[in-house]
Amino acid sequence: MVNDMAKVNYFDYENKPAFHRYFNEDFKRKKIRELERNITSVGDICRIYSVSRTSVYRWIYKYSAMAKKQVKQVVEAKSDTQKIRALEERIKELERIVGQKQLLLEFKDKMIEIAEADYGVDIKKKVGSKLSSGITSTNKITRRR
Repeated sequence: MVNDMAKVNYFDYENKPAFHRYFNEDFKRKKIRELERNITSVGDICRIYSVSRTSVYRWIYKYSAMAKKQVKQVVEAKSDTQKIRALEERIKELERIVGQKQLLLEFKDKMIEIAEADYGVDIKKKVGSKLSSGITSTNKITRRR
């Protein structure tokens, strides 16, 4: 029974009359100007006016001032634009944090230099030096045989 219903729905879809929509040139030019100014997107035009993407891109090729000047226009979804802006903001925030950390490191290095000069103690460990175990011997004990 399910298969029969699926077939009926399939044939009902096929038997629907096809319709063609015609838009005048002024309408097409207006929509292309909106696209060029990023007021609307290709998807919005397709969805609102029941037009195929192919038709909209034909309009762009035919009526776009940028196409006549042979300038390539990048059409991207608003969500992509928002993602790019969010990522740019994140980069700025991370650069600010790195800058603050760099200032803190420089401040600490300067404080260590001042403490070393005032107290005469080597606070910074030299690169490649052995770590002390904490136990030091001042007297050498030697065995004789």
